[in-house]
Amino acid sequence: MSLEQEKERWEKQVYDPLVKRFPERKETFKTSSWIEIPPVMVPPVEMDYLGELGFPGEYPFTRGVQPSMYRGRFWTMRQYAGYATAEASNERYRYLLQQGQTGLSVAFDLPTQIGYDADDPMALGEVGKVGVSISSVHDMETLFKDIPLDKVSTSMTINAPASILLAFYIAVAKKQGVPLNKLRGTIQNDILKEYVARGTYIFPPEPSMRLITDVFQFCKDQIPSWNTISISGYHIREAGSTAAQEVAFTLANAIAYIQAAIDAGLEVDEFASQISFFFNAHNHFLEEIAKFRAARRMYARIMKERFGARDDKSYRLRFHTQTAGSTLTAQQPENNVVRVTLQALAAVLGGTQSLHTNSMDEALWLPTEKAVRIALRTQQIVAYESGAADSVDPLGGSYLIESLTDQIEAIARNYIERIDAMGGALQAINNGFMQSEILEAAYQAQRAIEKGEEVVVGVNKFRIEETIDLESLAVDPRVEEDQKRKLAEMRAARDPKLVSMRLSELENAARNDAALMPVFVQCAENEVTLGEICGVLRDVWGQYQPPTFI
Repeated sequence: MSLEQEKERWEKQVYDPLVKRFPERKETFKTSSWIEIPPVMVPPVEMDYLGELGFPGEYPFTRGVQPSMYRGRFWTMRQYAGYATAEASNERYRYLLQQGQTGLSVAFDLPTQIGYDADDPMALGEVGKVGVSISSVHDMETLFKDIPLDKVSTSMTINAPASILLAFYIAVAKKQGVPLNKLRGTIQNDILKEYVARGTYIFPPEPSMRLITDVFQFCKDQIPSWNTISISGYHIREAGSTAAQEVAFTLANAIAYIQAAIDAGLEVDEFASQISFFFNAHNHFLEEIAKFRAARRMYARIMKERFGARDDKSYRLRFHTQTAGSTLTAQQPENNVVRVTLQALAAVLGGTQSLHTNSMDEALWLPTEKAVRIALRTQQIVAYESGAADSVDPLGGSYLIESLTDQIEAIARNYIERIDAMGGALQAINNGFMQSEILEAAYQAQRAIEKGEEVVVGVNKFRIEETIDLESLAVDPRVEEDQKRKLAEMRAARDPKLVSMRLSELENAARNDAALMPVFVQCAENEVTLGEICGVLRDVWGQYQPPTFI
């Protein structure tokens, strides 16, 4: 009797009679991507092990991008942090480094994210609220005071003005005497997902893509160890997508960036090794592990088969992971420690290269020092105490994990084919396809919670009467006035002729097909502000106006 026949016999004779007596909790068990979870999996009838899985560190990289993974060294523990002033954020960074964090991750406030200085009327009431306020190279210098930039890896979550913030960082490194080829880190620099899921865009798509490919070219020549982009599925997932949609839309955006760089004259193997990714670690533990493995395999095949990459490094999908902020609850916030732990473990078992663990109080306010420390300790306990990092791809070969990996890849591949038929990611964004798919998924997920089909502990089940007595953190409203004062003092002391000259050079470069990164660096070194630079670019390129979908 074959294995399939044995399984059928077991289901009819053993499993089904029991289920009739003791019904299951749900009519069907499904993941976020609506993939059905069967009661038990058996080995597949056929499996091309080398073609589908291979060995860690080898194509198609399903089992990991490094041969030894965490047996050599752990993932980078990179806690996302930044609030109020550069001084306050610098203090938090130095504290985290003292506590064992191994990389920095900068959160910028909303005005910085959309290219306004702290004294701009558009920034009123938002300075320093959801991240650190950076208006000039002096703010950036203060942010990294007493932190040698050749000794740390820095990630900056910034998109529309990413190249300008990188220029500020470069100017600080040069002032520290650090050679640019010693800098390590990442700028997110992923504008397409802003149009889809997040909204902190400034310029229309065409000049925005030009800024991105300009960074590719500059970093290829000047900062070879810098990740020029972190293509983000995280925010797509936070907006409500399924796991399979997260993979599909992220890779569709990656295809658009790679093609844009090739169209700008770059060879794929010249820049591909500096591309990185950023994924979400959500609640469905098994699906999340499979998602990371599917994304790795798909990307390797896309780079080899679609773009003809030949360098082994070009095939490797390296990614940062953040636990899912959208799953955190204001109710019973201590429960978030457990959620974050499971999500972090899924990221590790899925083979992440760096990880941020959310703090338990983030659904309530900016994370306190104690909450951040617990979040970091969560990673350290997973690393040092759990044993999860001792084997490469420890769940590889699990019948269910391999089945989920295959199914997520199949769904994501179908989405990419549909997006290709529309003319690519940019066209799919312009016609609202990605947005509408995410909205539908988010609606279905929320509906399931409200109907009680999906349980959120402490929210729609196991509720209690409670008073939140956690320590809180709030940004002092005087921060905004302090930032305005510093900007006024800098503007009064700088050379106005030099500023005018640099802005004129910038306008000329923006109107022509000139490289912009060298101009941004010169602007930074001559105390031109973020808002002044973005103001010139707005005048030349205009601002993006999202389409209205009926």
